[in-house]
This record gives sequence, structure tokens and C-alpha cells, in this order.
Amino acid sequence: MKKYILALSFLPLLVACSGSKKAANQPIPATEVEILIPCSGPDFFTNNKYFRANSIGESLDQVVSKKKALSNARADLAASVKVLIESVVDNYVKSSELNNVEQVEERFEGLNREIIKEQLVGVKTICEKLTKTSTGKFKTYIAIELSAQKLVEKFHDRMMKDDLIKIDYDYEKFKKTFEEEMNSLN
Repeated sequence: MKKYILALSFLPLLVACSGSKKAANQPIPATEVEILIPCSGPDFFTNNKYFRANSIGESLDQVVSKKKALSNARADLAASVKVLIESVVDNYVKSSELNNVEQVEERFEGLNREIIKEQLVGVKTICEKLTKTSTGKFKTYIAIELSAQKLVEKFHDRMMKDDLIKIDYDYEKFKKTFEEEMNSLN
């Protein structure tokens, strides 16, 4: 089951990276059957406004199936946010050429972890489907999202409270770097 969920978590990345509409329109071989997964597909991909993740949870207990799906989706979302923020911070610090680069990067990393934990509490469920399998198990399909704008605002608020970062911090430059990284996701 974990391999199945892990494979599904990379599905949006693979589809987004395909780059060719021609390949997407190719017919499915007669020996295969297309599987449509609820709460997944292009409408549930990360874009320049929202971080998104989806997952599936399965259990004999309905509540446990939902908890599994939500936990996996949150982990995927946190990983995506972490990767993007690390890239933003790296590009921002390098472009700012701060004298205390190493110290600032460490402070950003600490803020990154704190903010991701805080923001994951406020994720929004954008799709949820519950099914029951022929074996009697409950299966929950879920998709969640996190506003990129709220994330930037939260970073700004936290950076303004950190004396070391505040000295060299340029909100407009940070926001511009963040938006460039978000736009590269499309």
C-alpha cells in the first residue's frame, strides 16, 4: 500500500513534467484499462497560487482511512513547500549578497520549519471522496491546498520579528523571488 501511495504522490510531478500534449492524447493500449482516481488530476496540481497535494487512505475503519489520506497528503504538501522555500531562500540570499550568508540561511531554515508546521494546521480540503471496496475496506481520496500568498505573508511576519534577518531583509525582493519560483511550477 505504501508503494502505491508513494507512486501516486509522484504522479502529479510526472504528468506536470511531460511537457507534451501530444503524448497525453495517445490512445491507451487495448491490453490496459485507464484508472481514474478521484481528487487527482490537473485541477489538483500545485500552481502559482496554491500548493496542492492529494492522497489515498485505506482501512477497515472509515475514520482511520481519512486520517491516513490526510496525513499522507499533508506530508506531501509539507515536502513540496519545503523544497520550494529552500529554493526561494537560497536564491534570495545569494541575490542579496548578505555579509552573514551562512547565519541568515540557518535562520531562514529554522523559520521554514516553524512556519510549515503552523501553516499545515490551516490547510483547506478541496476534494474528499469516500468509497467502500468489495473487501469491506473504506477508501478515502483527499486533496488539500495551502495558499501561497498566506505562506509569503507568514514568512514576512516572522522575518520582521527576527532581528538578524530584519536588518538585511527586503520584502519586495523576497516576494518577487517567491513568485518567480511559484510561476516556474506551471
